[in-house]
Amino acid sequence: MKKLLLSTALLLALAVTFTSCRDEKTEVTIEDSMDNTGDAMEDAADDMEDSMEEAADDAEGAMEEAGKALDKAAKDTGDALDNAADATKDKVNDITDDN
Repeated sequence: MKKLLLSTALLLALAVTFTSCRDEKTEVTIEDSMDNTGDAMEDAADDMEDSMEEAADDAEGAMEEAGKALDKAAKDTGDALDNAADATKDKVNDITDDN
């Protein structure tokens, strides 16, 4: 009877030990998973912020280039109009000098 009681106590102690270890491992795994998920979300947010900043910089550069192109086109158009006006004035002077 004594052996039966001691064997049962030993089996109960082993069962509690293994059950206890298993629960702690699960809790640690869940906490680790939650931490890893949080870290991954922060990394994704940082990457998205960096991408948005790069896109904004690229858009700003493109707008500056477009502005420069417009300024150059306006200057070239002004020069062409000045040249056309000078040519017209010279032609009018030539015609009136001939008469």
